[in-house]
Amino acid sequence: MKRLLYSTLIIAALSLFLSSCNEDWLDTVPTDQVGSADAFTTTGKALGALNGIHRSMYFQWANQGEAGEASMNINRDMLGEDLVMTSSGNGWYNTTYQWAAHRSETASVDYFPWRMYYRITANANMIINNIDNAVGPQSEKDMIKGQALTYRAWCHFNLVQLYGKRYVAGATNSQLGVPIMLTNNTDGQPRNTVEEVYAQVIEDLDAAIALLEGYNRPNKSHLNVSVAKGIKARVALTMQNWTLAATLAAEARTGISLMTTADYTAGFNNYANREWMWGSTVVPDQTTYFYSFFAYMSRNFSSTNIRGNPKAINTLLYNNPIFTATDVRKANFDPTGQHTALALPSNFTRKPYTTQKFIAAGQADSRGDVVYMRAAEMYLIEAEAYARMGGHDTEAQAALNALRQARETVSANYVASTNTGQALIDEIMLNRRLELWGEGFRFTDLKRLNEPVDRTGANHQVSLCVVTSIPAGDVRWEWLIPKQEMDANKQMVQNAL
Repeated sequence: MKRLLYSTLIIAALSLFLSSCNEDWLDTVPTDQVGSADAFTTTGKALGALNGIHRSMYFQWANQGEAGEASMNINRDMLGEDLVMTSSGNGWYNTTYQWAAHRSETASVDYFPWRMYYRITANANMIINNIDNAVGPQSEKDMIKGQALTYRAWCHFNLVQLYGKRYVAGATNSQLGVPIMLTNNTDGQPRNTVEEVYAQVIEDLDAAIALLEGYNRPNKSHLNVSVAKGIKARVALTMQNWTLAATLAAEARTGISLMTTADYTAGFNNYANREWMWGSTVVPDQTTYFYSFFAYMSRNFSSTNIRGNPKAINTLLYNNPIFTATDVRKANFDPTGQHTALALPSNFTRKPYTTQKFIAAGQADSRGDVVYMRAAEMYLIEAEAYARMGGHDTEAQAALNALRQARETVSANYVASTNTGQALIDEIMLNRRLELWGEGFRFTDLKRLNEPVDRTGANHQVSLCVVTSIPAGDVRWEWLIPKQEMDANKQMVQNAL
């Protein structure tokens, strides 16, 4: 990385952040104004830096559609087949939906994740490389360093999934991934291989898990050992290490209950939900206006985008016969598009199969807590991993059925799955698609499984989506390296055009 990412974008003015909620500190204060030694003299100051990372998960980074990780969840699902745009609205996310933005090196959408994940990495590096010398209890040092290591691993994992080629189990994986950043410097660095990136991700997560054992966090925006294990379960699933993925997913969800069916239709906006493992809460004095996740994905916030372009679910997924009519997950979508329970004003466009999974605080208030990890995902990882490893269909059925039973509103309608082999895998993946709709998993799921995008036969409008299918392995599965980075770093290599 050149000065582009590791000079103006390093978290250096930590003391400034501690006394202000102004997000501009990340952009405007050069690293030489506040030395790292001063910023990390105590664990208290280091904790302030860590809280800055927590806050960066949902504030506006630059453009309106860049509300941290929540906006990336929208981008990833826009690239799949299950999230459907019902009109062009006011333009936001249209080029992502059309598979154009991430393939333009000058597009802000293409630059956004590169900028965000590497900046969080730089901030985490400042903590990791200085915390051992801070004054404070060792338990606080361990807790702070463990969370920073988790963030660094999570960022590299996200980056390599977007800008690199997929990981192939049993192969050398010498294909280009992304630069591994363990220290902050202004020298351009080449891309590491996919294998090297994943090895570093696992190393960081192993260190984080050891440091976070026994840590009781104050709230779910902080990272504990369950979250670290949950992220490692995601990584293992992507690496097709089925045994490790199943084991970690089961460990990560231990002691965490699935939500009630009443909670499932409450709007996915409250991180006090017992099933949520990791999320951000947005308090009233941090109103997110028109860059909020809920300004694009809720059904009730009165934004131009939502009024004219309510988001819908793929009709083939919604109407799949494996889902009972009383499956609570289907209750978060309205085939009629009327949403009578929400009492929407007359200027809200009605479209069939639109979502009410996400509900904002009000028509004039776009706030809502943002979910990054739930126990349901861990059940699905466990089920998929057991089903794919072979010879463990019973364990896969158990994990899947536990989730399915919790989602059935009429107990008499629940029938345990007895599928085996490929039929069981197919059932698990369909449940994964419905369960995690709108939470940002579809693009990376298709990529890790080397499957195509197929939007045909559903309710996608060709005039809106433009692209109806993308073959597995197509070069378009790799996001282009942003032009800013290509210009600043002479060692950088662009992906195939």
